[in-house]
Amino acid sequence: MHDLNADLHSHSTASDGTLGAAALAARAKANGVELWALTDHDELGGLPAARAAAEAAGLRFVDGIEISVTFAGTTVHIVGLGIDPGNDELVAGIDEVRAGRELRAKQMGDGLAKIGIKGAYEGAIKLAPNPNLVSRTHFGRFLIASGVAPDMHAVFRRYLTEGKPGYVEHRWAKLGDAVRWIRGAGGVAVIAHPGRYKFTPTEEYALFTEFQAHGGEGVEVVTGSHHAGDIVKYTETALEFGLLASRGSDFHDPGESRLDLGLLPGQLQLSPRLTPVWSRWTAAELRAQPVLS
Repeated sequence: MHDLNADLHSHSTASDGTLGAAALAARAKANGVELWALTDHDELGGLPAARAAAEAAGLRFVDGIEISVTFAGTTVHIVGLGIDPGNDELVAGIDEVRAGRELRAKQMGDGLAKIGIKGAYEGAIKLAPNPNLVSRTHFGRFLIASGVAPDMHAVFRRYLTEGKPGYVEHRWAKLGDAVRWIRGAGGVAVIAHPGRYKFTPTEEYALFTEFQAHGGEGVEVVTGSHHAGDIVKYTETALEFGLLASRGSDFHDPGESRLDLGLLPGQLQLSPRLTPVWSRWTAAELRAQPVLS
């Protein structure tokens, strides 16, 4: 069970990925994924197409989402896995989270215009298939296409992180609310890529403690932005807090993402000391539909 090729963190054009659901399902199948989840940012709209594409490919699929949360002044992402996308409370909560995105995007464009980068908001909009979900990633793609920066890493370092011209702080959902929405929709709440957050040890301990107190159950141990040291650290964290362990590429785009969908190296399997998050679902719940000939 531990060596299952599960990729439980990926993004489609419904948020800030560059591939549609059908292309993602085909890529996952081709890369040997045995269990796939689509986890678009604050967006449920891509799930029906993703599930249909997965079933057509004979690929086991879990409905997911990645909810933006503000904790200790930092944006933290909470992945929800095994959710009911039609749950009223979850849908209402996601609508609330998304409400401030348009204003934030316009303010980001204004900040970039002040240093001479004109048309960034309009450019980002054109690169966002879902105009309700314009993100820093879309601004980054515009800046790269415009020749302002060579790659996404440089874009974020120079323009889109705290203290830089295109950064705008936004108050996302509260941690407790996000976990409650996920649990209410029948899902498992998972802290996404904890190694990315620049918390002090005290702040990180507070994050895990509060997350668990609200009913959070899992943590991403293996993910695209985690290096070997992170995997060791969060293996121990999962054991310390008794959390389920998840793994996923955090795939957005073939050229941008550090890891391709499903192609997490063999050494990135979960430790046998951990309990995988997919142990929560029965074989019947995860059964792939047969591919029709």
